[in-house]
Amino acid sequence: MSLILAVNAGSSSLKISLFQRQANRQPPRLVLTSSTSSISSPPAKFGFKVVDVPGPELTSSGHKESTEADIRDHESAFGHFIDKLARYAEDLKQATQAAGEDRPNLDLGQIRSVCHRVVHGGEYAEPVVITEETYHHIERLSDLAPLHNGAALRVIRAAISILPNSRSIAFFDTAFHKHLPAHVAAYAIDQNVARKRGLRKYGFHGLSYAFITRSVAQYLGEDPSKFNIIALHIGSGASACAIRGGKSIDTSMGLTPLSGLPGATRAGDIDPSLIFHYTSQAQMDVENGGRILSHKEGVATEVHISDAERILNTEMGWKALAGTTDFGEIVRKAFPRSVLEKSDDDKCMLAFDLLLDRILHFVGAYFLALRGHVHALVFAGGVGEHSVELRSRVGKAVGCLGFAAVDDGMNEGVDERKGVVVDIGDGGQGGKRVLVCRTDEQGEMARECSMVEDF
Repeated sequence: MSLILAVNAGSSSLKISLFQRQANRQPPRLVLTSSTSSISSPPAKFGFKVVDVPGPELTSSGHKESTEADIRDHESAFGHFIDKLARYAEDLKQATQAAGEDRPNLDLGQIRSVCHRVVHGGEYAEPVVITEETYHHIERLSDLAPLHNGAALRVIRAAISILPNSRSIAFFDTAFHKHLPAHVAAYAIDQNVARKRGLRKYGFHGLSYAFITRSVAQYLGEDPSKFNIIALHIGSGASACAIRGGKSIDTSMGLTPLSGLPGATRAGDIDPSLIFHYTSQAQMDVENGGRILSHKEGVATEVHISDAERILNTEMGWKALAGTTDFGEIVRKAFPRSVLEKSDDDKCMLAFDLLLDRILHFVGAYFLALRGHVHALVFAGGVGEHSVELRSRVGKAVGCLGFAAVDDGMNEGVDERKGVVVDIGDGGQGGKRVLVCRTDEQGEMARECSMVEDF
């Protein structure tokens, strides 16, 4: 069976999963994964992990993590993975001939489809094959998702160059939110201008929410079209989503991924005028106690849109509040286990409490949007799946809405428990479920790809 390569380009990372197609449109089988981090702050770290290939000698040799000086950008990261895959495929072929066992053919020529996660798809509501036209459409949207679309385009170029016989397909995070009601998607601005310029709420993390919806429905034994959840994808980029009948009816991110919850370097929701005051180099207006920026002619200064977007995308969030983008470090300092670990200031506590506060705002709003008919609150993403403290405090706060109390033991033992979906609620008390879902955007792309004959 042919192979599917699923590629997820982050602002400074590249995650790749290789799948083998199965007969009768069965879910594709995950063969191996790769992860490259710190691309923008070299040396990059490269990992290559074999998941499902017969033969212990090949599986063990596939677990590799190393520092790679030759990875300078996303293109070279993709090329490095392809080189590693080609060498592994050759080793596998020789081992297969020697052992006489039935093992998958991982030759590069077997890669029929390369799926690319593209954060902003604009008006594209379905996956599209990359052509010159679709490539330039995505390129034009890069300003609306500067941390991700550009990286995705660079990897797309590399894939087309290195794997000319494979078909590159773009899967959009915005597509899951195509059913947003008009009054939710619209902003209170002139709608003639809005339609002309495409100024509306698009929403993001759609591939993750599609995976969460399907996986949680299966876990609960519910028909996706008849159940409702509030999903929290909390990672370096963070968002919330209200899902009714398997469809997004509201989400925290908007025209761009900037709005909504704060992230590692994103500000989240702020007063729109704040950026002008934050960046102004003008002197304070002494007539107002020296705390208000002056708007007087000749005193006020301008801020360019590119400067504002750069600051709001890369210099805000946890980084600005706590001096780190590592939420694990924030938690360790905010909740020290001993006096020796106690932080000298409360910056990390502020960052934690601020994120918690904003999450609760959206959970409460979406609970009302769903009229209280909610089957589960679901945590996902790097922070959502691993932060015991954040889940615990969110869980305590939403108990008043009828959600099951978070069981401390089950919550702390999530990492040791198997399965895509894990229940952390105290089932004995009843109530709406509180779950953790190990989301898989690459797996979702591969699954959707395998369902379409043309792909």
